Amino acid sequence: MNNNDDKFIIRAKKNYGETSVVSCRMPNDVLKQLDKISARTGRTRNELILKCIEFALDKLQIIDEP
Repeated sequence: MNNNDDKFIIRAKKNYGETSVVSCRMPNDVLKQLDKISARTGRTRNELILKCIEFALDKLQIIDEP
């Protein structure tokens, strides 16, 4: 069974307009994975991080618990 709803798909770049710089800490192993994907896809680390965040926001579901 192939379910593309759970796939992380990289498409052509889009123009985001005005941007801001944001800093975050992440484990070194995550950074290494990003760098491997960056080398393989030709995308910058920044582009990949932004795509990951967009993907997560699109799939986000907030459950209010009592």
